[in-house]
Amino acid sequence: MRSSSERYPSDLADEQWALIEPMVPVRPGGRPAIHSRRRIVEAILYVNRTGCSWRQLPHDFPPWDTVYWYFKRWNAEGTTDRIHDALRAAVRDDAGRDPMASAGIVDAQSVKGADTVPAASRGFDAGNHAGCAVMPGWVAGSTVLGGQRGWCCR
Repeated sequence: MRSSSERYPSDLADEQWALIEPMVPVRPGGRPAIHSRRRIVEAILYVNRTGCSWRQLPHDFPPWDTVYWYFKRWNAEGTTDRIHDALRAAVRDDAGRDPMASAGIVDAQSVKGADTVPAASRGFDAGNHAGCAVMPGWVAGSTVLGGQRGWCCR
């Protein structure tokens, strides 16, 4: 087991948690919480950063099914969008920029389509010289929003 002084790169700094904490409050009533909201958020960030499956969460995080349940609930309620927007605004504000992006650039990647996928459902990429289909609705590759790398779009 990891000691409390060891941290994962995905763990939140105190100032980051101070921004997120009001958006994930403990609801009154019901059973008392067993796991801290901060560790649940850090577990979600760990899955996001490492790309591991929920079941592969290290055992020093809350159980994977608990973390996944909160992720699904917060995603359905729009909490994850509000957290994303608040963090984006904070990063842009710290950089002396308008919190709302005024421009966006998406670099989509072409992917090979299966022969069984009808041509009518495939997208078209005029700059594509590899003969690959562009899959409608998917954005792959690098994403740049307002000059900041790492914000994802769909």
